[in-house]
Amino acid sequence: MTTYNWDLIERLLHEVQNGAGHSFAARAYAEDYAAAKAAAGEPIDNLDHLKTLACEYERMLLLRGYIGPRGEDEGSTGNNFSLTPRGSSLLSMIDSSIPGNDHPRQVLDEQDDALAEGTFDEVASKAQIA
Repeated sequence: MTTYNWDLIERLLHEVQNGAGHSFAARAYAEDYAAAKAAAGEPIDNLDHLKTLACEYERMLLLRGYIGPRGEDEGSTGNNFSLTPRGSSLLSMIDSSIPGNDHPRQVLDEQDDALAEGTFDEVASKAQIA
């Protein structure tokens, strides 16, 4: 069973969402994520591990269709992304600013690989998860 750091994925997806005109920098976002957790008094994982994990997530999100290259008309820098419909759906499910996001995360955690395209699409299509 594959487990994911949903908070880190959420951070990356928000950076994609707001990334017009800026190059995507997964490692820097992992540093920011760790700093925010530390400032909130939460324990943080090994920073090098988080940076590596963020890069792995970036690759996986791209290959599995959660993010795609940003078009020139959307503020492309040649090295940034935009959310696909699948990515928007994932972000809306795991967004910590939305009350009740724990249930969708729990349902995703119960899957063998929640971010496998077919698995995610099936889970996301169920009304009771949202």
